[in-house]
Amino acid sequence: MKKRKIKLIIVLSTVLLLLFTSLNVFTSYVKLKKTVEESIANQSLEAATSIAKSIDIGEYKQFLNDPVKNEHYWKLRSKLNDAREQLGALFVYTLEIDNPKVSTAMVVGLPEEQTNGFDIGEVCTVPEKHVRQAYEGHTYVTGVITDSDYGSYLSVGAPVKDEAGQIIAYLGIDISADTLNDIKGKILEDNLFNFIFNGVFILVVIASFYFLQRWYQKEVTKEVEATEDTYQAEIKTLITSVSSLRHDFTNHIQVLHGFLQLGKPDQAQQYLSSLSKEVQAIKTLKLNIDHPGLSILLQTKKLAAQNHNIYMDFTVSQDAFNKIKTTDLIKILSNLIDNAIDASSELPEGQRNITICCMADDSQYEFKITNTGPTIIEREQIFKQGYSTKKPEQGKIRGQGLFIVKEIVKKYNGKISIESTKEFETTAIVKIPLK
Repeated sequence: MKKRKIKLIIVLSTVLLLLFTSLNVFTSYVKLKKTVEESIANQSLEAATSIAKSIDIGEYKQFLNDPVKNEHYWKLRSKLNDAREQLGALFVYTLEIDNPKVSTAMVVGLPEEQTNGFDIGEVCTVPEKHVRQAYEGHTYVTGVITDSDYGSYLSVGAPVKDEAGQIIAYLGIDISADTLNDIKGKILEDNLFNFIFNGVFILVVIASFYFLQRWYQKEVTKEVEATEDTYQAEIKTLITSVSSLRHDFTNHIQVLHGFLQLGKPDQAQQYLSSLSKEVQAIKTLKLNIDHPGLSILLQTKKLAAQNHNIYMDFTVSQDAFNKIKTTDLIKILSNLIDNAIDASSELPEGQRNITICCMADDSQYEFKITNTGPTIIEREQIFKQGYSTKKPEQGKIRGQGLFIVKEIVKKYNGKISIESTKEFETTAIVKIPLK
C-alpha cells in the first residue's frame, strides 16, 4: 500500500511537472510573440512618423491637385520605394482618409518597372477601427491582417502634416507576417535555453522536495525507533521494579499474618515500623524537577536502584534543559545510570552508592554520575562500539551504551570523560556547551 502511494505521488508529480512546464513555455511563447509584435509595430510606427516628416509637402499638394501618375507621383513613389527597401517592409504608401470607415491608397512605393496593382484611389484593407483612429487624427497600429491578395501583414499609420499642421494624408507601412515570424522564430530560438532551464529547474525543485521529504521521513523514523527502544527499556525496568515491590509486599503481608496467628502482636508492630521506613523511602521518589522526561527517568532509575539495594542521591538544577533534545538527554543519562547500577551491584550491599548531578549555567550543561564499583582499567577502550567490561550474556549485545552516549555528546560538540580510582569509585562526566 505504501509503495502504491509513493508511485502515485511520483506519477502526480511528473504530470504536474509536465503541466506546469508546458504552461510556462506556452505562456512565455504567447508573451514573447506579443512583445515581438508590439516592438516591431512601435519601430515601424517611428519609421512611418519619420518618413511622413520627410515628404515634400509642396510636391505632395501638387499631386493632390491632380491625382494621376504624373511627374509628382513618380517622384513620391520613388522616395517611398527607397524607404520600403531600406526598412524591408512589404509596402510603404500614402493614404487618403476623408471618412471614418474606409481609406484609399494614393501613392504606393514600388519599383518603376512594376506597373500592375495599387491604382490611385484603390480602397485599402485597413480595418474600420483603425481608419476611425486616423480620421480623428491619431496614429494607428493594427494586429496581423489576413488578406487574400497580399497575404498576412501588420500595418501602422502616421499623419502627414503641412506647414500649418493640417493633416493632408497618412503614411502607412505594412510589415509582412513572414518577417514577423522570422523574427519571432529567431527570438524563440535564442530563448530556447531559458525554456529548457525553467523546465529543468522545476524538475530539480520537485525532485529535491521529494528526496528531502524521504530523507526527513527516514530521520524521523530512526529517531522514533531509537526513542521507542529507550522508553521500552525504561518501562521494562519500571515493570520489573513494580513486580519486585509487589512480590515483597506479598511476603510482608504473609509475615505479618504469621505473627498475628502466632499471637505475637509486638513482633508484628516492630515489623510494621521497619516497613514504614521503606514506605517513606518510596515517597522520596517524587522529585521536584522542571524537565518532565528527566523527572520520570530519575524516578524510574531510583526505583531500580532500590531493588538492587543501592543508595542513589540526586542534585538537579532548576532548569528546563531545553537546549538538548529530550530523547538525547534520556539516552545519555539512561545509559550512564544503567552502567553505574550494574557496576555498583557488584559490591556488597552496604557499599553500593550512586550520586547523580545535573547542573546548568549560562555556558553549559554538566551531567555527573558517580558510582561505587570495580575500577575501570582500560578507560580509552570503553567508548568503542562492542567493548564492554561486563561478562557476555547469551542473546544480549554488550558495548553499545557508552558508544551511543559518545556519539550523542559529539553531536552537541560536547565532551565525555570517565574517571576511575582505586578506591572503587567511578565518575562519568558529560559537558554540553550552550553557545
